[in-house]
Amino acid sequence: MRSAGLRSALLGLPLPLLLVLAWHVGRAQEWELPLGIRMGFLPYPADVAVSLVDYAVGGLREDAFSRALWGDLGASALRVFSGFGLATLLAVPLGVLMGRSATVHALFDPLVNLFRPIPATAWVPLVALLIGYGNQASVFLITLSAFFPVVLGAVSGSRQVPERLLEAARMLGTSGAGTLWRVVLPAAAPAVVNGMRVGLGLAWVVLVLSETTGVPTGLGSTIFLARDVVRTDLVVVGMICIAVAGFCSDRLLVLALRVLFRDRPLIK
Repeated sequence: MRSAGLRSALLGLPLPLLLVLAWHVGRAQEWELPLGIRMGFLPYPADVAVSLVDYAVGGLREDAFSRALWGDLGASALRVFSGFGLATLLAVPLGVLMGRSATVHALFDPLVNLFRPIPATAWVPLVALLIGYGNQASVFLITLSAFFPVVLGAVSGSRQVPERLLEAARMLGTSGAGTLWRVVLPAAAPAVVNGMRVGLGLAWVVLVLSETTGVPTGLGSTIFLARDVVRTDLVVVGMICIAVAGFCSDRLLVLALRVLFRDRPLIK
């Protein structure tokens, strides 16, 4: 098992290394790529590495961004997990009910599919009027973005539960609510987990936008502040931190769900 994990990690290394090499060469030679991408405006990878270390522990640049990583990361992670947790609490029960009840599906499906295509950027002006600025607005935007993938995953998974399982549960005297909890939800777990992983990824995607709503700290707010002071290296550092945080949170989510669902083989 360990050798398989090590082999997978080693196979994943060459492509990022080649990407960093191409980044360095493209910056040095000021490549112009399709779609008008001018790599001459990028910082060198070494400059980004220096800014990342200073952002984390300080001692190199000693500016307003030094040693700010952990405070920003903590604030952003709290917003992401608050929004994602709220979205999951609302979406999983609703999705299971929509998948198993034609009446509930008829009631909520038009509303879900009406609001689902609206991007988070379109909600920002309305959220500013209704909620204002700050953490509550940020959490609301994250919740809204994570909600739809989770509910759709729960609907899809609960619809695919074999009828024989439900019949067996009824023959054993399991109540309607008990059937949903003990039979439908575990059987729908792979689809629910996939929806939750997509929703968590979208929560990190929307984080930067959500932190433009007047929050004082966070990875997203740091990226926009770095843009305003023309610190391209710090913009890239913020992007890297979000990527790593999103990857680690996805791994933690999968680990927690494996424990919850007793390591079902379809949960990757």
